[in-house]
Amino acid sequence: MSLRRVVKNLTGQDVSLCQACLDCDFVIQNEMDIPLSSLIQLVLHDDEEALHTRTLWSDSVLEASRGACKRGLNLHAVILALRAESKRRTA
Repeated sequence: MSLRRVVKNLTGQDVSLCQACLDCDFVIQNEMDIPLSSLIQLVLHDDEEALHTRTLWSDSVLEASRGACKRGLNLHAVILALRAESKRRTA
């Protein structure tokens, strides 16, 4: 199943609504290897690298993602869904 579909099934969030506006990009030094917008683009392209980035696993990024999308995507829920999928795929 594609990462986009996994996120949709687990959260109801449709990441294809992302317009790559970069409003969600913020920097948390040493905890991010890619910006949050790039993480969403990896999901859209079904690139499993999304499941292994430091950005995904940073608790600081998770907390900062609340309300980060001005278009209404719940990025906090998306990150949690991706974490769960990563764990499922490595189990």
